[in-house]
Amino acid sequence: MAGRRRLLPCVGLGLLAVLCWVWVSFASLSGDQLHLEVLDVADLGAFQPQSALSDMEFASVASFRGPGNSDRRSNRELPILLWWSGGLFPHFPGDTERIDCATSSCLVTSNRKVQRYKRTASIIFYGTDFRAYEAPLPRLRHQTWALFHEESPMNNYILSHGPGIRLFNYTATFRRESDYPLTLQWLPSLEYLLEPVAVSLEEKNRLRREGLASVLYMQSHCDVPSDRDRYVHELMKYIEVDSYGKCLNNRPLPEHLEDTATATGEEPGFMNFVARYKFHLALENGICPDYITEKLWRPLHQGCVPVYRGSPVVADWMPNDHSVVIIDGFPSPKALADFLKRLDKNDDEYVRYLEFKNPKRITNTRLLEGLETREWGVNDMSKPNYLNGFECYVCDQENARLAAERAYRKDPKRNQPLQPKLASNSHMGCPLPSPGYRDVKDLPADDRWLQIWPQDYWQSLDQAEGLESLIRHNESDPSLLWKHIQSIAVSRARGKH
Repeated sequence: MAGRRRLLPCVGLGLLAVLCWVWVSFASLSGDQLHLEVLDVADLGAFQPQSALSDMEFASVASFRGPGNSDRRSNRELPILLWWSGGLFPHFPGDTERIDCATSSCLVTSNRKVQRYKRTASIIFYGTDFRAYEAPLPRLRHQTWALFHEESPMNNYILSHGPGIRLFNYTATFRRESDYPLTLQWLPSLEYLLEPVAVSLEEKNRLRREGLASVLYMQSHCDVPSDRDRYVHELMKYIEVDSYGKCLNNRPLPEHLEDTATATGEEPGFMNFVARYKFHLALENGICPDYITEKLWRPLHQGCVPVYRGSPVVADWMPNDHSVVIIDGFPSPKALADFLKRLDKNDDEYVRYLEFKNPKRITNTRLLEGLETREWGVNDMSKPNYLNGFECYVCDQENARLAAERAYRKDPKRNQPLQPKLASNSHMGCPLPSPGYRDVKDLPADDRWLQIWPQDYWQSLDQAEGLESLIRHNESDPSLLWKHIQSIAVSRARGKH
């Protein structure tokens, strides 16, 4: 959906006439054409084309225009969306691009010089990089904030608290309740699930007779909020588990698979190696509704049975009601181990978990409709990726909001401005981390997990409340965050907060 750049010829003036081509990656927005909130002299050069032809308007050519997009405005008239996270700008090369979306067009940029431009309508944040002490302050009344966060809740617990998520007007998260849901981001297609079983049950049984364990665990990211290693460690007391990676390791990987990059991708050698196991322990690093990763989809793709803990509502997205073993359905690790042992010995019961490989046995309409209706694709060049899709969602929302505001100013008796959208806790809202096994009160005070994740969760709430206070007081210096956090703590101690 990103526009292609246009090659523009220009003639250099001097003793010799020289023909040159200028690669334009951003629009021509001269200072006198912008209505600025705050702008110093240095900022007037922002968005100027790198060319002597400064009076010419540079219009980029879009590679795609949405079916309802009849937006013929020049770049100088379009609202601007600013990607605040420096390491994430879904266009290349350059730092600015015109996008032509379903119903309207915008300019998108990562150039922070436009932060206080009147035409900068929305700022888009990447959740993992969002830091309260680096927020663009003061928050301008004419600007909305948009959040893109498809990664683990552990990356930023600020977003799991009401004061944090309510800072945003638009969201794209793994939660189905978000404005632009990314719940199925790790599932490329229905065909991915329907791929034939990689290793037959007969071959798996032969490998079992030769001494291969029935259960696989492969993790190199230890000490995570879900505390999965604690649960798996207890489970290993009751059933044999082949554990590769750095966490609870009891088996060496073959030398050709020791590269960790291989273990995180779908390199054929790695996929064939793990497909030999009947059961894959698939425990997410964080517990949150709809946070579902390749840990679940990959064993389903290979024809192995996932033994899953992560999203407490994962059953809403399963191919059918008999394709995954859900850990939290068992009262103890021993009970789970006993069940897996019985399933390992009963071929008829085991193959029932693989019946979804027959398209007729995929009965979950929510899953089917989710894959069918999502406008973005995974490794699908016929659809936008979800980064570009979300910025277009924000673009269309902002153009609608700005149009409603113009209509209201023109005739307030006949028109009403759109009420601003506001994210709620359901757009992220991940719970306080809890131990992977037993109760938190049973853990010793020096437990490593206990010293990290519950504290991180509550400290993130302090930061969310501090930033909310900075914005409410119209502060322009984010370094005052700690002062506001301290003030809130004092008020709370006095019973006034």
